[in-house]
Amino acid sequence: MNPHPYLRAYLAGVFVTTLVLPLILTAFIVIRLVLQVPIPIERGLIFPMALVPLGWGLWNMLWLASHQRTHLAVGVHGAVFPFVLVPSGTLVAHSLGVLTLGTTSVTWFSACSVPYAFIAVGFCFAVAAYYLVWKYIVGFLNRTLGIA
Repeated sequence: MNPHPYLRAYLAGVFVTTLVLPLILTAFIVIRLVLQVPIPIERGLIFPMALVPLGWGLWNMLWLASHQRTHLAVGVHGAVFPFVLVPSGTLVAHSLGVLTLGTTSVTWFSACSVPYAFIAVGFCFAVAAYYLVWKYIVGFLNRTLGIA
């Protein structure tokens, strides 16, 4: 019997985002439709919702493939993921016209401006959150599925 470790690694990686993204979508629907916030959130929401689970699954498969050589802990491997996601997401959002890079701030949807200092602090929190989620949730799933 072939145990298909990469398929199990993909499914373990996709698990977290499959549970969290519907909650985020619900929050965005409430913000946009109920609270009547005039920012076109849906333009920048659908594309990431399709790619984020794929990215998490592939990132976990990459961890499984490289773990024998690097011996990198799954939490550290997950904490590196924002360093890949943020630049690639910024590039895609900028090329689609959703994001405008200024000298002191970033403007989303030509309506919401956020200073780079807030983005830097948010990025630090994201790295810490990714570390914890990958260490405790994805690591648990990897152990449960017998690939860690």
